Amino acid sequence: MSGRPDIARLCPALNRPNDRHRVVLPSRRADPARGQLGRLPNDLPLSPALPAAPATSRRRRALLAAPLASAVAATVASPAGAAADSTRPKVLRIPFNFAETSFDPAKIIDLASRTVTPHIFEALYTYDHLARPVKFRPLTALGMPQVSADFRTWTVRIQPGIYFADDPAFKGQRRELQARDFVYAFQRVVDPANNSPAGSSVLDEKIVGLAALRRIALDGRKPFDYDAAIPGMQALDRHTLRFQLEEPRPRFIQNLAAGDLLGAQAREVVEFYGERIGEHPVGTGPFMLAKWVRGTRIVLVRNPGFRELRYDAEPGVDDHVGQALLARFKGRRLPMVDRVEVHIINETQPLWLSFLNAEIDALVASTGSVPTEFVPQALPNGQLAPNLAKRGVQAWRELRADVAEMYFNMDDAMVGGYSPERVALRRAISLGYDVAREIRLIRRGQAVVAQSPLVPGTSGYDPAFKSEMGDHDPARANALLDLYGYTRRDADGYRLMPDGAPLRLRMSTEPEQVYRQYNELFRRNMRAIGLRTEFETAQWPEHMKGALAGALQMWLLGGSADVPDGQSALARYYGPQAGQQNLARFKLPAFDELYERMQSLADGPARDALFRQAKRLATAYMPYKILAHRIANELAHPWLVGYRRPIFWQDWWHMVDIDDSLRGKEAST
Repeated sequence: MSGRPDIARLCPALNRPNDRHRVVLPSRRADPARGQLGRLPNDLPLSPALPAAPATSRRRRALLAAPLASAVAATVASPAGAAADSTRPKVLRIPFNFAETSFDPAKIIDLASRTVTPHIFEALYTYDHLARPVKFRPLTALGMPQVSADFRTWTVRIQPGIYFADDPAFKGQRRELQARDFVYAFQRVVDPANNSPAGSSVLDEKIVGLAALRRIALDGRKPFDYDAAIPGMQALDRHTLRFQLEEPRPRFIQNLAAGDLLGAQAREVVEFYGERIGEHPVGTGPFMLAKWVRGTRIVLVRNPGFRELRYDAEPGVDDHVGQALLARFKGRRLPMVDRVEVHIINETQPLWLSFLNAEIDALVASTGSVPTEFVPQALPNGQLAPNLAKRGVQAWRELRADVAEMYFNMDDAMVGGYSPERVALRRAISLGYDVAREIRLIRRGQAVVAQSPLVPGTSGYDPAFKSEMGDHDPARANALLDLYGYTRRDADGYRLMPDGAPLRLRMSTEPEQVYRQYNELFRRNMRAIGLRTEFETAQWPEHMKGALAGALQMWLLGGSADVPDGQSALARYYGPQAGQQNLARFKLPAFDELYERMQSLADGPARDALFRQAKRLATAYMPYKILAHRIANELAHPWLVGYRRPIFWQDWWHMVDIDDSLRGKEAST
């Protein structure tokens, strides 16, 4: 799928100013021989504290890596569970710092839910768990796809003998995975009745006949016809699937690896459970949903009918961490744990105490890394705290493939529009806002200033690229406003619109304490350039609803990458995505034409040139103020063995082991 704010693939993500794009930078990693934290790519020193976004931001990701740290040696050393009771079920206990919404892939709007579903549903392909840079490998497919020279026809053979987990919907019969189950998954996300955030991304792939079938349902106001033939998406036989596209799509395989949203689904299960399908996910994956207490606890258990799948990967020859993990686990049957218990812990102090008290095994991945305010305790000056090191705690730090951003509603009567004076207003706001101060004081140094919407680790990202997007220059901001007619002031000294009407910036915000810091910084910065600011407070879901409807003027949020292609991040500027991934409702024909050309081009110099043009247009019109790329800080107890931060994917629970002998030592001390 092509990009998204965490609404699903957009939703990949929309997070708050904190969480959303996820990617990992493959540059410098820790030396496992030394067992110490490595520095961030580009030799940027890590500051003592990390704020990956406000606490409330963490509660969502709707919607988006690398250096292994200090305890790598412990991670790959002792044989997991060697001294433990081999008959005792192995339980992985992890937190989510924001709640899930549904386990129906067609209706997911948050990152928490997207983290659960790929452990239940499976795609045709997956990402190699250890390869950096990333590689695709077959999951349920029988080999890599056959692709036509023009990238318009993709044919995939499916492994026979893969079965869905047993479920009453199958009426006592074993149900084999078939090509039609993938067709059905794609159909469901474009069915208007499901209002799937992922639908627009699938339609952007130009599958022959799919948009037309959706249009028939919309225009006729009737149910989507799941039995109608779709020329571009055919099950040629039980185990052969063919996609035909209207235009070249060299990176179409990214869709075929999206198990969280496009994993195989059995139609009879969806029809059996109806509106309750979100509570009854049934897939072919390594785990099954055993218990779900909404917003509190999620329990997955090993799928007893899961096929024989062995640990394998292809880390680079010079990737010492990856090679050590491969040597430790190669050939182990997956999953290595029997049960996964997810605890939803929204508040940061209880989350931190849960880790210190060993009630959870790790603070890792996008759904629950170390809370910002506790980074100074956990990693003072970028090094693992002695008290934690003494307990054998493992630590990782890395630059995330994400952005924190501020968007302007381009349809808004005050900040929207394409006339020179409106463009000048947005660029003045951008220049007036002090991102470096935000990072230093609120994010406590745990981010780097962003220069464009492209995120680290994705194609199109250039760490050497510099633009006005990253500048703080109040003098220039004031000069811009004066030049374009914002010269008159009201009785309080605030600027008026060029026609003399009141000028009020309305920033949407959230009630958590951390947002007060963001609000105060924004208010102070805008006052310095003569702009009055008002804040509209509501919970994140209400703001998201308003954003999709075009009702907000400005909002601070975030996004993470869920695919290696940087064009995903540019979907927020694509006109046809307005009101979906494009929350700003930016519509510029020149950008749309450039975006569509990029979709059809193979990676290379010509496409790189288009990325540079896209970044310049994004800065010139400023529908989004891109703020920062955040730093992730992760910790794990020594008994969690084999963890490596996933880059664009959410499924990793089946790739780790639990050494209960080490857990027992912790309990006895």
